[in-house]
Amino acid sequence: MTYESTLRSIAATDERVIVMTAENRAAIRALPDVLGERFIDVGICEQTMLGAAAGLALRGRIPVVHALAAFLTMRAFEFTRTDVGIAHLPVKLIGAVPGFLSDGNGPTHQAIEDIAIMRGIPGMHIFCPADAEELNAFLPVIIHSQAPWYVRFNALAPVVSHTEAPVPGKAEILSEGYDVALLTYGFMLREAHRARELLEGQGVSVRLVNLRTLVPLDTEAVLSAVLECSLTVTLEDHFQTGGLYSILAELLLGRGMGADVLPIALTHWFSPGRLEHVLDTEGFSAVHIAHRILRQLEGNSTPMQTESEYLFKTYL
Repeated sequence: MTYESTLRSIAATDERVIVMTAENRAAIRALPDVLGERFIDVGICEQTMLGAAAGLALRGRIPVVHALAAFLTMRAFEFTRTDVGIAHLPVKLIGAVPGFLSDGNGPTHQAIEDIAIMRGIPGMHIFCPADAEELNAFLPVIIHSQAPWYVRFNALAPVVSHTEAPVPGKAEILSEGYDVALLTYGFMLREAHRARELLEGQGVSVRLVNLRTLVPLDTEAVLSAVLECSLTVTLEDHFQTGGLYSILAELLLGRGMGADVLPIALTHWFSPGRLEHVLDTEGFSAVHIAHRILRQLEGNSTPMQTESEYLFKTYL
């Protein structure tokens, strides 16, 4: 099933579901004809959409709102914080093309601080699906939750065989290992999975952890990974500040713990281009990730310049 068909099925059985958008219909083009008055397009005015969604939620509706992640989280922030967050209303925010999935767009359309913004609202839950399978499997849980949710929309095909259905606050352990704990979420699971294969080819055992929900966080899985593995890596297509690296730092500091942690995250807005090119030039392709981890394990953090350089040094 697609995201659209899953949402349509849920709406067919629950009259409370209202689908809204700020001219971001790419994933829900067929819903206006199906839902009629329960589909609302407010135009390019995300603030209005969030304010209206809060009002609908106060009257017992379940608004599922769609917009580009950059504008949903930044432009409409005050409305999300004040109207939805303070009242803890069950509005569901679906942010399109977050992180590197906004590959062809410049900084104005890049949502790489969205998690930092959303997790600053007490009670806001955050789900980062690795693919369409996770997104569709978890959608009923999100919609029928009493909490507000922010979803980093990702409807790409799976690259891993998931071992269990998504559950809030429960990470998926895709491989056991004790040399490196690779913690990630969302789209970057694809590159993490490939990096794990490269590392294991070099004799490095990897515990690959797909966190799925950053709020609530599976603290037990994270702490076990940190305690049982020699090196912990946080991998994310998000600014280093406020994202997974910050979440881990807060968790460890709160428990008086230290750890050897390698953050792989953005520290600047990325140059737009085709997705594979962006991953390579920004150092987030699987071979870049594997290289950086190997260098860290060897005690040398000198970055490589290009993917071809790594391939040359490794295989020739």
